[in-house]
Parts: sequence; structure tokens; C-alpha cells
Amino acid sequence: MNLSKLSVKKPVTVMMLTLIIIILGAVSLQRLPIDLLPNIEIPIIIVSTSYSGAGPQEVENLITRPIEGAIGTVSNIKNITSMSSEGNSVVIAEFDFGIDMDFTSLEMREKVDMVKGMLPEDAGDPMVIKIDPNAQAIVQLSLTSTMELSKLQAIAEDSIQPRFERLEGIASVSTTGGYTNQIEILVNEQKMRGYGLSLDYLSQILASENLNMPGGQVQNGNQKLTIKTVGEFKSVDEIRALPIPLQTGGVVTLSDIADVQLNYKDTTSIVKTNGRDSINISIQKQSGTNTVAVAESVTKELENLKKDFPNINFEVVMDQSEYIRFSIDNVANSAIQGGILAILILFLFLRNLRTTFIIGVSIPVSIIATFALLYFSKITLNMMTLGGLALGIGMLVDNSIVVLENIFRFREEGHSREDAAIEGTGEVSMAVVASTLTTIAVFIPIVFVEGMTAIIFKELALTITFSLVASLVIALTVVPMMASKLLKVDRNKNKERKGILKIFSFIYAGFDKFFNGMESVYKKILNWALNHRKSTVFIAIAVFIASMVSLSTVGSEFFPQSDQGQISISISMPDGAEIEDVAKLVSDIEGKIEGIQEIKSVFSRAGSGGGYLGGGSNSGSITVMLKSLSERERGSLEVADEIRNLVKDIPGAKIGVTAATGSMGMMGGSPISISIKGDDLEELKRISDDFENIIRSVEGTREPSSSLDREVPEVQIKIDRRAATQYGLTASQIASAVRGNITGRTATTLKYDGDELDVVIKSDNLYNESLSNLKQIIIQTASGASVTIGQVAEVTIEKGPITINRDNQVRVVTVSSQIMGRDLLSVTNDINQKLMEYNMPDGYIFEIGGESQQQQEAFADLGMALVLALIIVYMVIASQFESLLNPFIIMLSVPFSFSGGALALALTRRSLSVPAFIGVIMLAGIVVNNAIVLIDYIITRRKRGEDRRTAVINAGPIRLRPILMTTLTTILGLMPMALGIGEGAETMAPMGTVVIGGLTLSTLLTLVFIPVTYTLFDDLSVFLKTKLFKRKNTVAGDITAEM
Repeated sequence: MNLSKLSVKKPVTVMMLTLIIIILGAVSLQRLPIDLLPNIEIPIIIVSTSYSGAGPQEVENLITRPIEGAIGTVSNIKNITSMSSEGNSVVIAEFDFGIDMDFTSLEMREKVDMVKGMLPEDAGDPMVIKIDPNAQAIVQLSLTSTMELSKLQAIAEDSIQPRFERLEGIASVSTTGGYTNQIEILVNEQKMRGYGLSLDYLSQILASENLNMPGGQVQNGNQKLTIKTVGEFKSVDEIRALPIPLQTGGVVTLSDIADVQLNYKDTTSIVKTNGRDSINISIQKQSGTNTVAVAESVTKELENLKKDFPNINFEVVMDQSEYIRFSIDNVANSAIQGGILAILILFLFLRNLRTTFIIGVSIPVSIIATFALLYFSKITLNMMTLGGLALGIGMLVDNSIVVLENIFRFREEGHSREDAAIEGTGEVSMAVVASTLTTIAVFIPIVFVEGMTAIIFKELALTITFSLVASLVIALTVVPMMASKLLKVDRNKNKERKGILKIFSFIYAGFDKFFNGMESVYKKILNWALNHRKSTVFIAIAVFIASMVSLSTVGSEFFPQSDQGQISISISMPDGAEIEDVAKLVSDIEGKIEGIQEIKSVFSRAGSGGGYLGGGSNSGSITVMLKSLSERERGSLEVADEIRNLVKDIPGAKIGVTAATGSMGMMGGSPISISIKGDDLEELKRISDDFENIIRSVEGTREPSSSLDREVPEVQIKIDRRAATQYGLTASQIASAVRGNITGRTATTLKYDGDELDVVIKSDNLYNESLSNLKQIIIQTASGASVTIGQVAEVTIEKGPITINRDNQVRVVTVSSQIMGRDLLSVTNDINQKLMEYNMPDGYIFEIGGESQQQQEAFADLGMALVLALIIVYMVIASQFESLLNPFIIMLSVPFSFSGGALALALTRRSLSVPAFIGVIMLAGIVVNNAIVLIDYIITRRKRGEDRRTAVINAGPIRLRPILMTTLTTILGLMPMALGIGEGAETMAPMGTVVIGGLTLSTLLTLVFIPVTYTLFDDLSVFLKTKLFKRKNTVAGDITAEM
């Protein structure tokens, strides 16, 4: 018993199974995690190592090079880059996508541990950090108030932060801004020297006196009690009264030689919101949790906090879920609108509510079944999965249309409902299976595509596959079951209708007139084409070439840019700049941009801000949040360009302005990135300056900059090792003395009001006021003698690079740029053309990377996938027809779809991007279905005894209606997506545009060109068979004559 017969005979079973699918899908939809994009594991591991007091070149030679050599042998490593700066080494290892990053991280740690012994003793332990996209904050809040900032900070840290930390799905909550307390011990240099003491000695006393230590156990009667020595400081007064033993035998208290106070630490960051001092709270979610759900719980708790703290103003600076929600809603709405349009088209063609209802059921049931399959496949609900549903929404009814139309034909021939349902479905079951397989087959080559493109679009491919398989099962089970119960053949289609139904009669009459006219015109065109086959082929080729020429006007980019309503301004002042200088500059920029109408709020930070690569006191950032798209006339890129013009003339700082565009090129950084490799830093600097000027001269570039910062003066203390050895001093002791006297050192900690405060000790001598003072820093030797820095080292002012970058163990300078107003490919080609004319010195090379490189790699992979998709589709069709020639004729419809897609991109002024390329691949599996239907029916009529011309003339008009129905449902289903209206819609719009354009042109040409081509190849086949037959007969005759 076949599937359709079983469904018709057991309707209750089919109904119950359908309800089970609906329930599973509904529950799955509630539990599906929601995110903007699929979960992406970034294949990057960072090794960060500190080496206090060392310059960039020293860090490069002693830290960076050994680590690079060690990790270079890690399996699957793709690229190694590094940054050596003052006191810090950062080595970045990039791996192939798809590998197990947890295992790779362990292997990295093993390799780094092996090289630890080769690093300087004073260097810190290398930290191996695996990049985690979830480490970014999903919500950022700003707190302002009329109360003192220190009180606001205390409330934020003690009362507000813990309430967010208790929420389900929260990984961590951090606060920035405000002040940090510390216990400061300012030692009187003169008194300390008078007693023969040193900062090192005082630090050791403080650390050794401040401790609680377990001492084992003691028997007390029948009890065994633990022993604990308690010596921890309880208060600041206890520190002041600390006895300090003198080497001469006496004792003084710490307060005799130092001033001990509770003070603020030097401010490392100044945070403001809309120009007011504020406290910032960053909230991160746990990996794998629902971003939208976690953000909603944060929002609910925020409302409670507003009631509990009415004197504090809470403002949401950034809510990642808002853009995700808008984007997901837009794609979902596009799918719903597309589904409604598809059903309306069905109703217009079928004119029967029951018939439309039967077919219409396939859309929601297929979608609900897809949700269940997504859930069990552990795939999130994101723009790609919903985009897959939106793409497939119009195709979900194709199988049901073919099945129901055939059942309807059987009913008109007089068969009973059950027989018509069983026989009608059985007759076309193999055709709809083959049609579905051709559409699905194009996604098989995705497994050969590598990198982020494969990871992202694998989910889109799976979603379309799930939905089409579900629609196929429904077409072969639910549709015949419902048709056997509900399908009614209207024997009197022209009967007079009353009331509101008269309106439908009027619409139907108009549509009939239009369609009959179109059918008549089509028949005449088809007749003419068959009479003028060479002219028809020439016209088709001319249309193809003309359409493909339009591709020359189409730009190219990696991913479409989307307007996320956020602009970032990065600020970098010369090394050594005070945080107050940065704060003033930030304030100046805020003043310049406050008049821009599109701005909703401004959040700024001066000083260090954390992150994987950190940020010094000479850096700052401003986050500009824009009003929603409906409330502003300009896009974020245009606003960013205005800000760029307003701040470009500010002296003394490097200022970058970037609009958040949702680009997926997260591995490549800037759109334009050019690496210059060589050995000499001076020569690299000269070349990079030239490249900056060249890039600046190309139209469409913005803010070209070099990774090799200008050289800055620095004070270098060059140790005389011979002199130091004579006094029994090491480089570490000298460096420690310098740090202790200039910035102070943390000797121990004190628990104070629930916080653990650093106890910092430093000298009151102003050694940092001049170089001569610096030389007078005193170091205590082991013998008790005092030695100045000037006696064991040379103090000089030198110039050196702030950072030395390397790529695959070769020094490199990167020149990068943003783009605006032109597509990525055009800008890259213009830059490359000018750079090829540049006279590069021997031993120096340049490479173009960034998003441009990613785009080239992705297009190459997708090009290979397209070729494989075409081969697989041909094989599927050949299997269906048991022929090698007919599938070739059918495949001729594919090139016209490509030209139609190119024409659609040119008309809509959209660029060829990765989503558009995926649309091209999809076309290979979609457009052949119309040709399959047409050729299959021509062959069927010829088998019934019709001559070839009659079969072609009759098959075309008869199959015109189902071809137009399936084409229009697909096109109108995609129309809302292709319009690209709303937040996040820009990402999927090129894909919808390509499919609509390709399907439209291909369908129009298929209806005429494919029948003509069929007759031409049929003539060729007959000619070859005749020639072969004559040759066989001739050979046979010769043999007979010889006999």
C-alpha cells in the first residue's frame, strides 16, 4: 500500500499525526533560542604576556618570537599575528573554521608551557585566551544621579549589580566609571633613610604581618580543634600602628615615618552619558542561552530597580536584543506576508475556497514541522533560519499544487473522491519527489564550502531542506486525505452569484479574460517560434547576453551593510597622555556632534576599557546611539560621515568613526586592509605612509590609517650590568625600585567595608618631576648601603615605535580603511591598480586582506559549489527521465536565470554579495522545475500518439496555468524579503532579489525557448540515429555481398 493510499484510507491516523507535528512544532518554537546569527565559534586564540619595563623591540625579541615559534607547530593553524608594545606581548593564532577549539586551546597551552622556561624571569606567565563572541555585553546600562559619584558607584556595585547577577542566563556583570578606594602609605623619604629603611623592606613587613594561616589541629578533651593564626589587619589605624623593627635594634611605628590614608586610586577611566558623569553596567549572557529572553529578564529587573531607586536615572545605552528582535520580526513578517500573497494567488487561479484551503494548509503545517526539526537539530532561530523559511514560503505549495491539480483532473473525469485522490497523487508522486530533490540538491555542495560562509548558510540550507521535505510529505499524505473528504468539483462555474460574491464574479471574469488573452498570445508566439527556430534561439541568446552585460554595472561586497543605529568613535592620543587630556578631548567631540538631529544618546569613556587587547589611559571611545529608522531620514553611514567631517581637524589625536553595519566579516577587520611585510621598521614606515596617501586618493575610502604609530619619545633606563653587579644588584631590583618610587607598589590588601582594598606604598619624593630627580632614586643594597639609579644606569630619552606588528613571524605594517558610497570590489580594484604601479623595494611585499580577501575566498568556494550543484541537478533530472539528452535541454533554463538575477541586481542597485550568490545557487534548483513540467508533459502527449509539433503546441498552453501558479507563488512569497524594508532586512534582500529576477526571466524564456530547443535536439537525435542506421545497413550489405 503506497503512502497516499494509506493516507486516504486512514484519515484519522493522518490527522492525529499532523496534530502531533503541530504540537511538537509549537512547543519547539517556544523553546528555540533566538539570536541574530547562527552560533559561530571564532577560531582565534590569543596569548598575552606582560614584561614590565621592556620596550617594544625587547618584548619582540625576548617574548614574542619564542612564543610564535612554539605555537607555530600547533595543528590546523592558519595564521599567526603578533603585537609587541611597551611591556606587553600579544600573539594571535588563527585556525581553520570547524575545528574543535577546546582541544586546540589545550594544545596551545601545552606548547606555551614548553616555552615558559625560555622567557625572562621578570616576565609574567603567558595567558592563553580563547575568543568567545558571547563575551561581548548584550546589554549596557548607564546610571546618573544628582548624588555624589562615589555614592552612586557604591549603590551600583553593592545593590544593583548583585540583582542582575542573580538572573537566570547571566554570565557576568561588571561596572566601570567612578572611583576605586585604596590605602595609600606615603613614606617620608628623609625619615625612612634616617632609620636605614627602604620601600622593599617596608613592603615585606606589611605583607608578612597581614595574614591568617592555618596551623593544623589540636586535641581538646574529646574534640579535635583546628588551629588558625590570626594576624590580618582589621583597620587603617592598625596599619598606622604597625611596629617596624630597625636594623639598629629599635622599633618605630609606621605612622612615625609615613602618612597612612584612605584615598582614591588614580582614575583609569572616566565614563559619561550625554555629557554627565555616570556609572556603566555591562551585562554578559551565558553561552548557548537565548539572547532575547535574557535581555527581557534584564529589562524586567530594570523596571523594578527604577521603582526601588527613584533618585537614580537608568538609561539603556545598548541592548543587543532590540536589533535582533527587530531583524527577526522583519524576516518573520516578510515570510507571513509572502505566505498570504501566495495563498491569494492560489485563490485567484483556483477560485475555490476548499481547494485553496487544502493547499494553503501545507504552508503553516510545513513551517511548524520545520520548527520541530530545527529544535531537534539544535539550531537557533535567527536571520538565516527565518530567511530560509521566507525563501521557501512560496515553494511550499508547489508540490501540493501539482498533486491537487492532478486529483482535480481525475475528479472532472468522473472518478470518485477516494479514487481520484489515490490515483491522482500516485501519477505525479515521482515527479514531485524529483522536483523537490532538484531544489534540495543544490545545497549538497555547501559541505565543500569552508569558513564563516559555510557555517552561516549551512543553517539556511537545512531550514529550506526541512521545510521542503515537510511540504513533500504533506503533499503526498495530508493533501490527498483532505481532497478525498473536501474536494468538490463545481459543474456550473458560470452560475450567477449573489451579494458580495458578485465582486468575486467580476474579478474572476476579468482574470479569465486576461488569462485567456495571455494564453492565446502565448500560443501564437509559440507557433511563430516553432516556425522560426533559428531566430528564436538568436533572440534568446541576445536577451541572455544583454542581461549579463548589466552585471558590469553591479558592484560587489562581502555581506550587505545593515543599519544598526549605532556609531563608534575611537580616540587615541600620544603615548603618555594624561586621562584628563583624553576626557577633555572626548568632551570637545561630544560638543561638536550634539547638534545632529538623528542622535538619541551618547555614551563616552576616557581611559582604559578592558577587552582582549585592553586600552591605555591615552585612549577613549564614544558610542553614539541613533533614533530608530522610522524616526530619522539619514542612515547611520551618512551620520557617521558627518561626524567624520566634524572631528577631522581636531589636532593631537587619531580619531576613527565607524558605523555598526552588521557586517559578517569579523575575521578580516576593516573592509580594506593591506599588509606590508619587511624587516626594517623605518622602511616599513615610509612605505605605509605612501600607501596611506594612495588609498586616500581613491574615491570611496574613509579614514586610511597605519598600524605603525608615529614614534614617541620615552625615557629609557639602560642598566650598567658591571656597576650593578659590583653593588650586588639585579635588573629586577633596579626596575622594582624605579616602579616603587614612581608609581608605588601594592604591598598587601585590607578588607574594608566588604571590599578588598589594595595597600599601596610609595615615596613622597617627587622623583618623576625631572630626569635629574629620577637619577636620584635610592636603592638599598644587601649590605645596607644606598646607591642611586645614576650610579648603576644611564637615563636617556630615546624614540621608538609604540607597537611592532608581525605576521607569520615577519614584521608587518597594516594600512586599513573604511569605505562609503562605493562597493568593496570597485574600491579594492582601484587601490590595487594604483599599488601595482608603486615601486616596492627589494625584500618588501604587500598583500590585500580584510573583507576583500574574505569575499574572494567566499566567492571562489561558492563558485565551486555552484558548478557541483549544476552537476548534481543534472544527475537528478537524468535519473527521473532515464535520459541524458532531455536533462540537458531542461538545464538550458539555468543560464537565463543567472542573467535575470544579474539584471535584477542592476535594476535595484544592489551589489553581488554572499547572500546574492547563495540566491544564484538556489536558482539552479528552482528554475528547472518549470522546464521539467513542460518537457515531461510534451513527452507524455507524444507517447499518447500525438505528433511532435501538436504535442508541443498543446502542452505549452495547458501547462501555462500550473507553471504561472508555482512561479507567482514563489515570486510573491519572496517579494517582502526582496524589498528589504526595516531593521536587518538588508542582509537577506539581495538573495530574494536574485531569485525573483532569475525566476521571472527564466520562466518567460522557458515557455518559448525550451520547447524550441526540444524540437532542435529531437531533430539532431533523429538525424544521428538515421545516419547510424544507414551506416549499419551499409556494413551489413557489404558483408552479405562478400558472402
